[in-house]
Amino acid sequence: MAQKGVQLDQETFSCSICLDLLKDPVTTSCGHNYCMNCIKSHWDGEDCKYSYSCPQCRQTFTARPVLLKNTILAALVEELKKTGLQATPADHCYAGAEDVACDVCTGRKLKAIKSCLMCLMSYCDQHLQPHYDVPQLKKHKLVEPSKKLQENICSRHDEVMKIFCRTDQQLICYLCLMEEHKGHDTVSAAAERTERQKKLEGSRLNIQQRIQDREKDVKLLQQQAEAIDLSADKAVEDSEKIFTELIRLLEKRSSDVKQQVRSQQKSEVSRVKELQEKLEQEITELKKLSHTEDHSQFLHNYPSLSPLSQSTSSIHIRPLSCFEDVTAAVSEVRDKLQDVLREEWTNVLLTGRTVGLAVKRDHKDLRCWKGPTENVYVQGPDVFAMPLLTLEDVLLSQPELKTRAEFLKSSQEITLDPNTAHTQLLFSEGNRKATVMRQQQSYSSHPDRFTVWPQVLSRESLTGRCYWEVEKRGNISVAVTYKNISRAGGMTECGFGRNNKSWALDSSSYFYYNNVRTPVSGPGSSRVGVYLDHSAGILSFYSVSETMTLLHRVQTTFTQPLYAGLRFNVLFGSLNGDCAELCKLK
Repeated sequence: MAQKGVQLDQETFSCSICLDLLKDPVTTSCGHNYCMNCIKSHWDGEDCKYSYSCPQCRQTFTARPVLLKNTILAALVEELKKTGLQATPADHCYAGAEDVACDVCTGRKLKAIKSCLMCLMSYCDQHLQPHYDVPQLKKHKLVEPSKKLQENICSRHDEVMKIFCRTDQQLICYLCLMEEHKGHDTVSAAAERTERQKKLEGSRLNIQQRIQDREKDVKLLQQQAEAIDLSADKAVEDSEKIFTELIRLLEKRSSDVKQQVRSQQKSEVSRVKELQEKLEQEITELKKLSHTEDHSQFLHNYPSLSPLSQSTSSIHIRPLSCFEDVTAAVSEVRDKLQDVLREEWTNVLLTGRTVGLAVKRDHKDLRCWKGPTENVYVQGPDVFAMPLLTLEDVLLSQPELKTRAEFLKSSQEITLDPNTAHTQLLFSEGNRKATVMRQQQSYSSHPDRFTVWPQVLSRESLTGRCYWEVEKRGNISVAVTYKNISRAGGMTECGFGRNNKSWALDSSSYFYYNNVRTPVSGPGSSRVGVYLDHSAGILSFYSVSETMTLLHRVQTTFTQPLYAGLRFNVLFGSLNGDCAELCKLK
């Protein structure tokens, strides 16, 4: 009870404007008390200069009241100060930078607890009280404190915007409705909000359902990724075991051949040495017989002469190449094994190449396909499908290179192989530059040399990821090819791009593979860049200038190492010094 009395004293002797203990208290004719400076500042700030009102009861005065200090209140306030009682609110009651401040408070403002959409003002607990007591103010719409009340004011008419124009999809005031929005489809802001809330609720439910569906999809995809990891790990482990067994088998066969050859070698050498010893003995006996001067002794040993002659005539010397048949047989096994690996390796790559999935919309089924097909789509109204990813896409995919600096990270030093060059080609710049000549060059005969068409291969084989550039002048094709391409014959047999062993980009904006011509669009350039990702089966040709412009890209499966190639598309009767150089990039 005592505490309640103290609280009453604090409220009684506090200014309702600054909420502090009264300083130089004055009393208006309506009986309310204020600090003299607070009430003067309040009336000085009122817009109307012909009437003044009480901040608490709103009673108006035609003339500005003359304020005199209330000495009794001043004395009581001084007594309260002596007791140590203060009416100052706690610090947490004052408005901070992030808080909405009371629009009525002067000096240090208190936090607002409500904002009025009719008055477009925010009020603290004390200044909000009239909205609960005054009948006219009770009809006002109170909301949580907001700093954006002015956004509800029409910038043209300075009126509250309570109407929503559906035609223009914006809030307007009643004056806007009478002018530029006249005849438009309009409703009250409250009605529009109600309708949108209903739609939002429906959308929210749909979004929530979609989130749940996608979470299920993510879980299924995670399971699929784990299954792929397990399958891939098992495939690697099993293949390593198989290759280990194959290596052991080859090592055993190698050991067997070695043991067999050595055993045969020992047997043959032993037989030869035995015959050698017999012959040496016979030679010794013959020498003794031929040098014997004793007639009796000679006649006594003479009968052994005939058997010696017969023994000599029965000896046959085997050729020194008696073990070449073994080498030939082993070589034949090697060639057959290489052929099998070459033919079956493509099947090995294609066996697990495609890994795809499709998820039913009811999310009860996750299906996975694998096979050699590049792109497979699942059809049906209850299924949404994605293009199937290849295992190479997953294992070998990399961000697409765009700048020349990115390509140069994979650059490889390449030189031309004179042993493959046509005799009309002259080399320079350390075998990096070739020029077609009228006079034949004095190259030695070589089985790798192109004999019909003016072509040449690189000395280095190309595997993995590599990039090179060719600076050319004239009608020259830039190519890549397998090494076993024919060196003689017609264009379809040995011409770059005219068979299934080579790919070529010529100077007339065409790409050739297997004698199929494909138009190429893009700016012409004397410098062509070639990017190869052997494992991923990617071959790309670029026009190199200030930027890299893709001319043509191939997606395939390479079964052998590749070699860079150049073909000079000129007639020997009209040579013009066409040349091409493998650029030095590092």
